Amino acid sequence: MQLKLLPNIKSPADIREFSPKELQQLADEIRFHTIDVVSEIGGHLASTLGVVELTVALHKVFNTPTDKIIWDVGHQAYAHKLLTGRFDAFPTIRQYGGLSGFLKRTESEYDVFGAGHASTSISAGVGIAESQKHTGKKFKVVSIIGDGAMTGGLAFEALNNGGHLRTPLLVVLNDNEMSISPNVGAINTYLTKIVTNPIYNRIRDEIWNITGKLPFGKRTARSMLHRIEESLKSLLVPGMLFEELGFRYFGPIDGYNIDELVPTLERIKNLKTPALLHILTKKGKGMEVAENDPIKYHGVKPNGSSNGKVSTTKNVPIFQDVFGLLVCEIARNRKDMVCITAAMREGTGLVPFAKEFPKRFYDVGIAEGHGVTFAAGLATEGVRPIVAIYSTFLQRAYDHIIHDVAIQHLPVVFCLDRSGIAGEDGPTHHGTLDIAYLKCIQDLVLASPKDGNELRHLLYTALDYQGGPFAIRYPKSSSLRFDPHGQAELLPIGSWEIMKTGTDVALLAVGTQVFDAMEASVKLSQSGISCEVVNCRFVKPMDEAYLGSIIGRFNQVITLEEGIITGGFGEGVAAWLAVKGYKGEVQNIGLPNEFVEHGPRDLLLKKLGVCEAGIIEAVHTVKNPFEIKE
Repeated sequence: MQLKLLPNIKSPADIREFSPKELQQLADEIRFHTIDVVSEIGGHLASTLGVVELTVALHKVFNTPTDKIIWDVGHQAYAHKLLTGRFDAFPTIRQYGGLSGFLKRTESEYDVFGAGHASTSISAGVGIAESQKHTGKKFKVVSIIGDGAMTGGLAFEALNNGGHLRTPLLVVLNDNEMSISPNVGAINTYLTKIVTNPIYNRIRDEIWNITGKLPFGKRTARSMLHRIEESLKSLLVPGMLFEELGFRYFGPIDGYNIDELVPTLERIKNLKTPALLHILTKKGKGMEVAENDPIKYHGVKPNGSSNGKVSTTKNVPIFQDVFGLLVCEIARNRKDMVCITAAMREGTGLVPFAKEFPKRFYDVGIAEGHGVTFAAGLATEGVRPIVAIYSTFLQRAYDHIIHDVAIQHLPVVFCLDRSGIAGEDGPTHHGTLDIAYLKCIQDLVLASPKDGNELRHLLYTALDYQGGPFAIRYPKSSSLRFDPHGQAELLPIGSWEIMKTGTDVALLAVGTQVFDAMEASVKLSQSGISCEVVNCRFVKPMDEAYLGSIIGRFNQVITLEEGIITGGFGEGVAAWLAVKGYKGEVQNIGLPNEFVEHGPRDLLLKKLGVCEAGIIEAVHTVKNPFEIKE
């Protein structure tokens, strides 16, 4: 397709005078260009294809950036980026140094609220709308949220508060899962046109006001009018839940019919009360394979590229796939084990488990807090739950981990996928904080496997442990070594593994960084420096017996972790050694106290020095490196 309109769009103002035919042509060009670029370089695809016409209609009707459009999550906002001056930069999306794959306030004034976690748009929208009462500014606010994100409790907390405040706000519910047959048709379209018609709304409000002035019987009259309207709506449209929460409900309407979207938005944009417009869409619209398999095409890899994923060993599965194989292996031998995830069956590798053990698999939706407390409830009755959630998403359930699991010493197993650098999804998805936020929780065991085989050992150890919660973190990368027919080994809690003995420097590494330490030790040995490499597979509790043994043997200790240094593993080691009177130098290598931008995992780790080269540099910069102090 030849792009005739899209390359000339520098801002949404350029489309405000477009005819319906031109708007549809623009939508077609956006869809074609998105498929063309994302198929080549990788990125989120199905979700953004589903909202192309909606995006065009919103920027046509609303005076952005004065009016505020808030996208939930943001990975469906590629069309929004194309319409807001980022056409030329679009081929850099999710590339190192390029456009973010999500909304980013520092990237554009049109990106009102950045988010990589779901269910936030209505809460943010209520706050932004309410701000006008304090600033005196005047603008309209639109929050777009998908039906998947509506499974998150935060969305309903926001609806409850927004309905109470009565501040004008439009919520667009992008529904791409419901069957459209019962709700789309001539009768429903006709009813929606009636209830969105300004004349209808004016008459409705006038009748309401008139009944309020009646000298007597006004409560009865208003109650009757309300019951009639509720009865009609509950019979003909599925919006009574939102009406009861204080939002005027409109729809559902076809999310791909610009001729219907634009006039509907025009009719309801000036309402003085909160409103919800329900639109029906389909993920992957316009790309047949994505429509048929929107989960597979939610995010696509670039053509012929590994997308920056670490894969140093051929034919070795990534950690999430190893996890999926192992939970099936365990479940065949343990009838008391179940798996829980929060709308991430595919991402956490649980598809095989869900198929083989459907009655022992629970997807709680985008409700991480509920998932953790649900697991706690199961654990009180002797069930052994494994909760598989991305590291960054588990942050949303922090109080539940403490209050509902740890305080009650319940043996819930947490498996944190995407710990450390998560790659092209950027700072909203990097799992940089889990060591810091978990190791301070009393009675919680925190471990990190160096490879797939050790993940097996830790999973079996975790399920054997009865003392309280047990968390296992692992990165978005190759598992490096995994034997699908291997045997599990129960590991002593808090034990470390000496991978290589040495006499000059102690390298204490967590997780897959053990192999960086091994490589560095080989190169340092060529310079006459002998390194002892230790696999610190238990971040908490630490192997205090080993730590005590190194005080008199090494003048230099270097820790290495794929997590933030502040409050991390290395700081814990340094504090312990300082209390015990260690006089040598401790250097901590890890992620900085700042948000790391998006890019390939291996590239980011190298730039941040969390790698072999960073270890070698640290060894050479220590003061008096081999002067053993008494």
